[in-house]
Amino acid sequence: MKVTFFQRKPHPQQISIEELFATVRQYLPDDIEPVVHVAPELSKGILSRFRIARAARRSQGDVNHITGDIHFIAMLLDRRRTILTVHDCVPLTRSSGLRRSVLKYFWFILPARYSACVTVISEKTRRELLEHVTIDPDRIVVIPNCVAPEFQPGPDRPIDPACLRILQIGTADHKNLDTVCEAISGIPCTLDIIGTLSERQTALLAHHEIRYETSSGLSREALVAHYHAADIVTFVSKYEGFGMPVIEAQATATPLITSDISPMNEIAGAGACRVNPLDAAAIRTAVTRMVQDAPYRTRIIADGLKNIEQFRPVAIAGEYAELYRRVCSGGFNR
Repeated sequence: MKVTFFQRKPHPQQISIEELFATVRQYLPDDIEPVVHVAPELSKGILSRFRIARAARRSQGDVNHITGDIHFIAMLLDRRRTILTVHDCVPLTRSSGLRRSVLKYFWFILPARYSACVTVISEKTRRELLEHVTIDPDRIVVIPNCVAPEFQPGPDRPIDPACLRILQIGTADHKNLDTVCEAISGIPCTLDIIGTLSERQTALLAHHEIRYETSSGLSREALVAHYHAADIVTFVSKYEGFGMPVIEAQATATPLITSDISPMNEIAGAGACRVNPLDAAAIRTAVTRMVQDAPYRTRIIADGLKNIEQFRPVAIAGEYAELYRRVCSGGFNR
């Protein structure tokens, strides 16, 4: 069975979808032949998007899998054998007026209508999609993201409160760096920030007298090294479609503090200290407990390592393989 993976033309700062499905393809069973079709140009403007869809129409497989972003190509593919993956509904929550109407119709309503089924990466995304699109819930399949095999536990070492190192993933507004800064103000530590800081954020770090380092554009191996160097990961995001740092922290056996909201609390299970992301005092208490309560920290790590097994590539690739076989046999067209 030939499965064609339709991918956007990648932008240097947008490679997460491509990396995810590159990992999935490595673990697909032998009866599935993966073929990758990359959009010939960036998705900008009506004409470019028409050319992207037309090129996709000529590259169909036994199963067509639109891996994200370029949802609109579904309208020129064979509906009976097309799968659409929706990662989140952010475009709808961050737009309004005519722009929102266009996005909703051409990126969500029509693509869902022209697909045999839609996969989403979390129960939260499933709920959001059903709020925005009229679709048979039985045609929505939840298949979570997988953690790349490079994310493995590092050397075991105790936390030294005198040189605490906290890893903060992301600097976009919803990643909640402001509240983290407020929470750790006065705690002797180095905040290792993955992402590019704005002038306002730089000033905020200075205001709270927080020692910090920043990195961006990291390779996967370099990112793993940052997890291994960290004593604690803070991922108290206010919004996610999934939240990859949750499973990355668990896979590397790094103590995790994350948001007690969907989807992070569902994905993390018992393998994280879950807090109200808007409560700086709660985040501070969580950091302090991670440092001072060794049995608690050990349990969080152990529960995370148990939880991560369901997100291993072989498990997620198996779920996709089962779906591909179902679509190929017409399972959604009866």
